[in-house]
Amino acid sequence: MSCTSVSSFTASLVVPSKSSSFSNRKRRFIQCSLGAVVEPKALAEPLLLNAVRGQDVERPPVWLMRQAGRYMKSYQIICEKYPSFRERSENVDLVVEISLQPWNVFKPDGVILFSDILTPLSGMNIPFDIIKGKGPVIFDPIATAADVDQVREFSPEGSVPYVGEALTILKKEVDNKAAVLGFVGAPFTLASYVVEGGSSKNFTKIKKLAFSQPKVLHSLLQKFATSMTKYIRYQADNGAQAVQIFDSWATELSPVDFEEFSLPYLKQIVDAVKQTHPDLPLILYASGSGGLLERLALTGVDVVSLDWTVDMAEGRRRLGHDIAVQGNVDPGVLFGSKDFITNRIHDTVTKAGKGKHILNLGHGIKVGTPEENVAHFFEVAKAIRY
Repeated sequence: MSCTSVSSFTASLVVPSKSSSFSNRKRRFIQCSLGAVVEPKALAEPLLLNAVRGQDVERPPVWLMRQAGRYMKSYQIICEKYPSFRERSENVDLVVEISLQPWNVFKPDGVILFSDILTPLSGMNIPFDIIKGKGPVIFDPIATAADVDQVREFSPEGSVPYVGEALTILKKEVDNKAAVLGFVGAPFTLASYVVEGGSSKNFTKIKKLAFSQPKVLHSLLQKFATSMTKYIRYQADNGAQAVQIFDSWATELSPVDFEEFSLPYLKQIVDAVKQTHPDLPLILYASGSGGLLERLALTGVDVVSLDWTVDMAEGRRRLGHDIAVQGNVDPGVLFGSKDFITNRIHDTVTKAGKGKHILNLGHGIKVGTPEENVAHFFEVAKAIRY
């Protein structure tokens, strides 16, 4: 006989103290009068995690890079009150509020932390700022071995406690109805910023360092690899259920140079994280990565995020079906008509095929994107059924 209702059995309920952890609470049990022990079902995993792991899902999960941003009126209001990006991204209450803005409106299947890949730099003794209209500025760009010696390995607990606090709150607020996503910058991309002094069009400084003083660059890359491994683990320990690695500038490298200056460090991070967090999905995004797709898969990540310059069906063939894919609608599509947006979504999902696909853009939402078009994107995406 099964225990189907409170009235049908005599129950003995073991209740944990208020200080018990969630894992302890999950061990509560109900013992029927017949002696059978019935354990409550664990909370269902978010759709995004199930899709990445290759489980049967009814539709592709959907979230959008930069889904919390300037296209939203609610975010613009916060920007007016707090004009400094670093203030917005380093204050727990603001981080949580901004991260939840798209969740409250669109209910995406992934809720990503509002932050920046450069956030760890201050904790590594690399002063920086993000200036409106100019972007990232590194105050003392790295150029020599002596400069690299001054770079400290990152301790997230001491340097960015607000990140852990925000992730913990987000995990509670979202309540497993979506996956909470963290993210980090990849070693080569971070090195590019700190050597170039900010954003770059030609990447001459980082390439000069790579090709004239490779040992110096490798030393810097190793510090970033060790630090980002710690950062991913920290995010996972505080609530992130998947983490995206942004190697935005790796595609400025030729394939042979990618194999020297990016791939080994990405693989090192993935291998180290998988040792301690084997079930944590890792997503790798590199814009303009068509020439490097097969090499991105060699990193060992669970998901490769494609930009819009790669045909989704071709990307699937090149990567194989053992690895999940993410993307890859052109962000510019969101400036089109609703019918146009709908057609592009269905085209992307059809080409990706059933399962192991996270629907997303091929890059972040652009400033000026109509908010109603973003809403339409989510509406169409969530109505899809395989």
